Amino acid sequence: MRMASSAYFGSIETGSVDSLRVRCKNRRMKDTKLHKIQEQLLELLLKNSDSLLTIREMQSLLSISSTSVVAHHLAQLEKRGHLKRNPQNPRDYQVLKHGPEKEIAWLNLYGLAQCGQTGRFLEDHPIDRIPIATRLLSFPSSEAFLVKAKGDSMAPKINEGDFVIGRRVTRIGNFPLIICVNNGEALIKKVQKDDVSTILISLNTNHPPFLASSDFRVVGEVRGVISREC
Repeated sequence: MRMASSAYFGSIETGSVDSLRVRCKNRRMKDTKLHKIQEQLLELLLKNSDSLLTIREMQSLLSISSTSVVAHHLAQLEKRGHLKRNPQNPRDYQVLKHGPEKEIAWLNLYGLAQCGQTGRFLEDHPIDRIPIATRLLSFPSSEAFLVKAKGDSMAPKINEGDFVIGRRVTRIGNFPLIICVNNGEALIKKVQKDDVSTILISLNTNHPPFLASSDFRVVGEVRGVISREC
């Protein structure tokens, strides 16, 4: 009788644990499953990654009842780590294609970017890896890298020894400062372009503008500066 009783109570305990596991699994699945509108928003933003949609345009394209509903689901996508918003342009959403990121990303640190007309950029050979909180980035961490600035031509915004956060791009976008290779060397500059030429401009007026060389290419846009004084 004792054995039967023990087996009986044992089966109850096992069943309770199994039931708890099922409930926890279902809760996790519910927490990770996206609302249909959220799935539609992610798909829409991916398709329109080259054009910045307003909330009203998203509402119209997806036939959603109101802009407040769109705003709510965008906020939820940000909170759950599926979207990042550019703080300098609230219409610029970046979809994290591989889902939420880890809290810390290790970014490659490349050479010494020269904020003057000399210096080398070891583009394919990072000299170090630096941890940074992904919440500080307004774009996917897989596109981020770091460059250590040298010189004073971009002062007061960028000073000697500052870590510059770059985002890998190959063309000039809406951001005012770029990281580029010019005449075989790395520079951080403003760019002024017309039909004929490309002019590289320093923030420090003691450094005159100059024409880009034939090998000029953009490798990134400046998305943040970690000051050496912090």
